[in-house]
Amino acid sequence: MRLWMRIGAVVAALAAASVASAETIDVNGAKRSYTAQLPARKPAPLVIVLHGKTQRGADMVARTAWPQVAKREGLAVVFPDGLNNAWADARTKAGPALRGPPAGTDDVAFLAKLVEKLVADGTADAKRVFIAGVSNGGAMAMTMACARADLFAAGASVIMNLTDEAAVTCHPSRPLPMLLMNGTADLLVPYEGGRGSSYFAADGFWSTEETLAFWRKLNGCETDDASVTDMPDKAPADQSTVTRISSRCPRGHDVVLYRINHGGHRMPGFSPDARFPRVAAGLLGPQNGDIDGAETIWAFFSQFP
Repeated sequence: MRLWMRIGAVVAALAAASVASAETIDVNGAKRSYTAQLPARKPAPLVIVLHGKTQRGADMVARTAWPQVAKREGLAVVFPDGLNNAWADARTKAGPALRGPPAGTDDVAFLAKLVEKLVADGTADAKRVFIAGVSNGGAMAMTMACARADLFAAGASVIMNLTDEAAVTCHPSRPLPMLLMNGTADLLVPYEGGRGSSYFAADGFWSTEETLAFWRKLNGCETDDASVTDMPDKAPADQSTVTRISSRCPRGHDVVLYRINHGGHRMPGFSPDARFPRVAAGLLGPQNGDIDGAETIWAFFSQFP
């Protein structure tokens, strides 16, 4: 039965993706591109989904469950493209073999203008705009939460931790609910912080515990865990499990961590997150199949405002 569920999820995602359209927007004289999947009923909740470095928005359409979730829930979901397949987040240091976007790229302005356009044209409900990202996209999602919290109802960062650079420039205009999702066997962004063992890894990452504590402090939460829940091991073959760690926070300031035990630099999901799963497993570590990243993030987002 589980095989048929997986096949059904992939088919549904592909069907939903077929209605997505490629668009552009002018930002400071530059044409910026994005893929949008919009519902018939508007205004709708809007989720901005940010890809990882070396990827494009189309990769998030094809290799995550966001199209399926959007179709089922009546969401507007937008998959922007970073220049040079990367995002100009608050960090300035990238891995040795991974170049970033061109100098002077202002992705905060790009994403803010994209949200403002979709709100102004009646597509998006201004009170239910969310941002989520994976890896470099996770760093950009945190950068947007720091720089333009006024635009969003909640944020989510997958397989990414803060750095000194990102933290020192983070001054949100208001507390923003935040979900983190990190793997303990990540070769690029170490769960314990520092520099990953991969050749492509950058240095200077905070640990996930430090990153969690940072968001708890910003949101006025207590420093200890509210609850620690080991989730069902639905996919024993992936050799990883999931632990959900919640926080004691004021109402509407929630901070949650999904710790992917023995998980790699991968987006958890019921279908492969890479074109060549075996190669990805060797380079990035194992992908967890107990939860789906998009489904889990939307379950969090849907509580707000």
